Amino acid sequence: MSGDDLTLNRLQDVEPILNRVAAMRSVGDVGTSEMKIAGIVPNVFIEDYCTRAGISVHDFMVNDEHCRRFLNDPALAAFRVWQGKV
Repeated sequence: MSGDDLTLNRLQDVEPILNRVAAMRSVGDVGTSEMKIAGIVPNVFIEDYCTRAGISVHDFMVNDEHCRRFLNDPALAAFRVWQGKV
């Protein structure tokens, strides 16, 4: 490691989010027929996706395909409120 190297680790406690999502899902609080609540996803997951995809958070937010791919990822199922396909 040289003096020019920098390692940044981002951590987020996701347990409160998982608990909230599970509670919403268990009572069927998934939004309305016009506006479903697809999920509540921790910021660190979005940042990781953007880094791996080589895009900015802005690009992620304005590109429906990135959001769809991200939300339909089976690895994020625990963060999904409404279980339908986005």
